Amino acid sequence: MASKYALRGALRSARQLSSCAGPVSCRTFATASRSAAAAICQPRPSIQAATRSFGATVSTTRFSGRGVRWSSESATGSKIYDFDEIKTLSQDPESSIQIIDVREPGELASTGRIPGAKNIPITTSPDSFHITAEEFEDRFGFERPTPEDEVIFYCKAGVRSRAAAGIAREAGWSKVGEYPGSWADWTGKGGKIQRS
Repeated sequence: MASKYALRGALRSARQLSSCAGPVSCRTFATASRSAAAAICQPRPSIQAATRSFGATVSTTRFSGRGVRWSSESATGSKIYDFDEIKTLSQDPESSIQIIDVREPGELASTGRIPGAKNIPITTSPDSFHITAEEFEDRFGFERPTPEDEVIFYCKAGVRSRAAAGIAREAGWSKVGEYPGSWADWTGKGGKIQRS
């Protein structure tokens, strides 16, 4: 158990730095009087491995007097879309922006998808943006977006879509977007569902 003085020193450092950078999990320890608290950060190898593989996951924590507040950013540099923007794009058949659902086909069969979205299951096809255009069309049944086209990724809760954005950017796509709310946000806000 850390001493009272060590906890006070950690608290002082946390206030000065105001955040821990990098993929970490943080635990907040507090004394009974809550006069001394410290954010103790420990690396999580599984998240670090995902970050190296996809260049995508970056979590930051900010210390406040009441505990640790979580926030996340897309390290891919993707444009972030919200529900209303996705709703508008899904209703525009002339839009050149391609919405891509990266969930597995079985998930789409049971839940449906955002109208107009195409399916590229990123878990079972992580090479999807690295294969030839002909192989892509044979595998997924639609023409591959060109590296100049804008693509927006979503999944169930925003994790796989972030990985897909990193993969697309690594493969040469520069106009990459993410819908972090993904399917959970879409259905939670009453978005239309396409079943096919």
